[in-house]
Amino acid sequence: MPPQNPSPTVKDAIVIDNLTMGYGDFIIQKDLNFGIHRGDIFIIMGGSGCGKSTLLRHMIGLLRPKNGRILYGDRDLWALDIDGRETLLRGTGVLYQQGALWSSMTLAENIAMPLQAYTDLSPGEIDDLCAVKLALVGLAGFESYYPSQISGGMQKRAGLARALALDPEILFFDEPSAGLDPISSRLLDDLIIELRDSLGATIVVVTHELASIFAIGTNSVFLDPTTKTMIAQGKPGDLLEHCDNPTVQHFLRRETNA
Repeated sequence: MPPQNPSPTVKDAIVIDNLTMGYGDFIIQKDLNFGIHRGDIFIIMGGSGCGKSTLLRHMIGLLRPKNGRILYGDRDLWALDIDGRETLLRGTGVLYQQGALWSSMTLAENIAMPLQAYTDLSPGEIDDLCAVKLALVGLAGFESYYPSQISGGMQKRAGLARALALDPEILFFDEPSAGLDPISSRLLDDLIIELRDSLGATIVVVTHELASIFAIGTNSVFLDPTTKTMIAQGKPGDLLEHCDNPTVQHFLRRETNA
């Protein structure tokens, strides 16, 4: 188990401090304590129903915790008023599980939305930035395409381009490989690493895909639905080699034990 009640350090982009999540009297996870270092590709993992995506929703301001704090640097997300939270979260970008692109808009129009809402850029400058963001994810020349005209893997990359629109310091990915074939999934993993290295972004990934977990994860936390708390933290490869918790081992070795 990691040290309890971590304090923010200069290395930490986000600190989860004594967090409890739940609906009414039903507890999903409790006593969560961990830090996400700047530049991490941090994996939130665990079996189905353990609360991975729920934790992500708490971190991006969609769900209020029952208890505890989510610190961005030294700022407590849920102690801020709604305007303060919105301002803070403009420094983040989110790639949702299904891409969440507006089907009636072209890729460029999808990416333009946050730029139109939160910047004073001219239409021409926004068009140029949309082209840059699409090129960054390998979709140069696809500005006028609609989501229905491209593959699922390309839709994920277009969703990522939109998440990058405001040059966020922190990126969140909810099951980025869901629905993708192995080759598209590997290409997306490579892109995630490239973005971390080229942009210096901190990346938080919710996933249960072992190949992605080991390929990209620099740190991780394991959520357990039985005990309703975290039971391991560390680099996925180190957990595979050294963690003696049978639940963690079963999860990380499930393909090799098949």
